[in-house]
Amino acid sequence: MKRVVVTGMSGITSLGETADQIFAQFAEGKSGIRYMPEWEVYTDLRSKLGGPVESFTVPKHFNRKVTRGMGRVALMSVVCAEKALEDAGLLGNEILTSGDAGVAFGSSAGSVDAIREFGAMLLENNMNQLNATTYIRMMSHTSAVNMTVYFGLKGLTLPTSSACTSGSMAIGQAYEAVKYGKQTVMLAGGAEELSAAGCAVFDVLLATSSKNDHPEQTPRPFDQNRDGLVVGEGAGCLILEEYEHAKARGAKIYAEIIGYGSNTDGQHVTRPDSEMMGRCMQLALKDAQVNATEIDYVNAHGTSTDQGDVAETQATLRILGKKPISSLKSYFGHTLGACGAIEAWLSIEMMQRQQFVPTLNLDHIDPSCAELDYIRGEMRHMSADLIMSNNFAFGGINTSLIFKKSNYK
Repeated sequence: MKRVVVTGMSGITSLGETADQIFAQFAEGKSGIRYMPEWEVYTDLRSKLGGPVESFTVPKHFNRKVTRGMGRVALMSVVCAEKALEDAGLLGNEILTSGDAGVAFGSSAGSVDAIREFGAMLLENNMNQLNATTYIRMMSHTSAVNMTVYFGLKGLTLPTSSACTSGSMAIGQAYEAVKYGKQTVMLAGGAEELSAAGCAVFDVLLATSSKNDHPEQTPRPFDQNRDGLVVGEGAGCLILEEYEHAKARGAKIYAEIIGYGSNTDGQHVTRPDSEMMGRCMQLALKDAQVNATEIDYVNAHGTSTDQGDVAETQATLRILGKKPISSLKSYFGHTLGACGAIEAWLSIEMMQRQQFVPTLNLDHIDPSCAELDYIRGEMRHMSADLIMSNNFAFGGINTSLIFKKSNYK
């Protein structure tokens, strides 16, 4: 089996496009959550809050010919992947078109505008809004496909569409593709675009925050006064590479992926299962061949829902013990298919910097949540060589990733 390392990273978030930009916002306790006035037309929608990416840099060479088959989610994905490949020193490298490089990338769905075009057909009985790219923009694997075309990838394509684990599952599957020798390089991650429909998914379950007058005060994972999640958008991409290949070309190595676990609750579509969450963490530990005591930090899924926060923290304490833990969704909201990728990227950055980000708005820990070492208030400077990033999705799909610091033996 091969060792798998991370040689390139990139992301797009509501707090910026570079790690330096984002960490500066973290240090100031800034939130990416905004009131969404354009959602006021949906009078029945309780939550009018979102974490929008108000702008992101699209290179000039992304002309109309290049982007005609891309909705917003695919465009963020491809732009993010290009930056990650550039960071890895692999942009334009012949390995991309050799068949030894592939992609694993996910989102909950394709672009909402394309769905609207098909919806108009069904409601108005005409096809006036449809064109040759409508389905390409709508399909759940639009990001992965657009990446293969744009970069000329001829290896594996592993599109993941598993709601909130789309990004983390993509990283896990890419890791296994390299680990078992099927590919040398994999582009891995996830993306999601913000929409009122995405908010409505959770709104009808009474799982969204309705602090519409105070967007900076929500979400608040693990806090006893939390009132639900906030949806966001963005993208994250990691370049995974076989260790010897990376070493031979002198690549910078950010981290090594040493463990991945995934399982399914098999019981309920939306109710989290603490026992199966814990088993997923155990699968990752087993794959990594490390003990729970060796994990130095946990990046939580931490959505700010009543049941989810309690179930996750109880599983974490049961399997890992009283670990330092925080949730980045307190800054970005729940970016759905992107969250696992964005959180993996920034968790690796935290480990590189040895600066760990507190959970925003965590003022009063919910006594129903397990007794963990919740990072709150200020950045925590601490030594960490092994970290775990967990995500849990509708359908009872669970993922757990373990990263090792690049200079840690």
